[in-house]
Amino acid sequence: MQIGIVGLGLIGGSLAKAAKERTTHTVLGFDRDKAVLQAALQSGAIDGVLEPDRLKDCRIVLVALYPQAAIDYILAHRADFGSHTIVTDCCGVKEVVCVPCEAAAKEAGFIFLGGHPMAGIERSGFAFSKGDLFHGASMVLTPPAGTDPAAVEEVSALCMQLGFGGIRLSTPKEHDRMIALTSQLAHVLSSAYVKSPAALSHAGFSAGSFKDMTRVARLNEDMWTELFFDNKPALLEEIEGLIDRLEAYAQALCQDDRKAMRDLLREGRERKEIVG
Repeated sequence: MQIGIVGLGLIGGSLAKAAKERTTHTVLGFDRDKAVLQAALQSGAIDGVLEPDRLKDCRIVLVALYPQAAIDYILAHRADFGSHTIVTDCCGVKEVVCVPCEAAAKEAGFIFLGGHPMAGIERSGFAFSKGDLFHGASMVLTPPAGTDPAAVEEVSALCMQLGFGGIRLSTPKEHDRMIALTSQLAHVLSSAYVKSPAALSHAGFSAGSFKDMTRVARLNEDMWTELFFDNKPALLEEIEGLIDRLEAYAQALCQDDRKAMRDLLREGRERKEIVG
């Protein structure tokens, strides 16, 4: 099978490397940065360049770009995809991407299937991509109503070949609501936490907890700003909920209420035991 990968940063580059390491598929790739494209060719991560006239020959095209860039690419090339081509984006938000891309697919006659690989590291770019990035990770797919189940199965099968541990089917709305908590809020919290003046003097006083809490503060601010604003209502709800919950801990301290603090901590422990 011939697959195309648009955008060869951390995610796209890792998809390409995983495909070359774990499958016999032909991989064509494209990146607007010619140095990145050359590096991908020289490293063997891709077999050739994905020019627009080769899109129709791909069974699956994975678009690993920022949300607006992904939308722009898919809409600009809507007439270049074949009727058999399955186009799957890899964006961290779904509603803002899926609405225009599903409409374009319906109009032009190709298949669009929203996707989000639940994997990553605190670095970005092709230089940090690796073939085992998706090992054991979940791949979220958001097929539009009426999507041919065979298309969903084909993308799912490819993902499993690439090392994913499982497939989670969802809707764009559910995905964005959940990702506001499981990913976006964590990045906001990490960014705010590491700004404590005391963090500048943490050496010798910190262990795993500090490292865990600050790891994702080393982020790509351009990408995450776009993701946050694309999911503004859901993320705001999570941030405001966290502020309210933190206020309860602050109040317990201010009021010297040890019972309240124990209750809050017990509730947190019990919730962690439930969620795993």
